Parts: sequence; structure tokens; C-alpha cells
Amino acid sequence: MQELGNAINDSLSESDRIAEAIGEIKRAGYDVFLVLEATIGFNRRDENAEDEEENQPEVTEEPKRTFEATGKIKFTTQDHRFLRALKIAVDDENR
Repeated sequence: MQELGNAINDSLSESDRIAEAIGEIKRAGYDVFLVLEATIGFNRRDENAEDEEENQPEVTEEPKRTFEATGKIKFTTQDHRFLRALKIAVDDENR
């Protein structure tokens, strides 16, 4: 599983097309943060049921996500403008 994650990361890091797009964004005066999420599911195959499974799609359940507060967040002016554009109110004490 780790090897697959490393292969995906290497593929993205070595992509000239991605590097070029990020370069254009940076030249326009923006910082770039690229976050990708991949859900990879796998099940051990049962040798006896292999013929039956070929015709059935595999269904995996996404893991449940939990979030914990880790402390205060400091928003930039740009963060505040973006949230206001989405009509999301932010407490002034977070500035």
C-alpha cells in the first residue's frame, strides 16, 4: 500500500504538465497548495470464488472521518475575503 502511495506521489512530482501549471499560478502571484485524496480499496481474493467475482463490481466502503480541534487558526486577509465571498462568517478574534 505504501509503495502505491509513493508511486502516485512520484508520478505527480515528476509531471512536467503539473509543474508547468503550478509555475503559471505562481507567476500570477499566488501561492499554490496541492492536496489530493485517493481512496484505494482492496480485498483478498478467494480462489474458489474467482469466476463469480469477475462479473460483479467491487464495492468498498469509505472510512469514517473524524476531526479534532488542535488549537487556534490564524486566517490571512485573503482567507477572510475568500470565506466572505462564500458567505461564511468568521469570528473577529481569529484575525
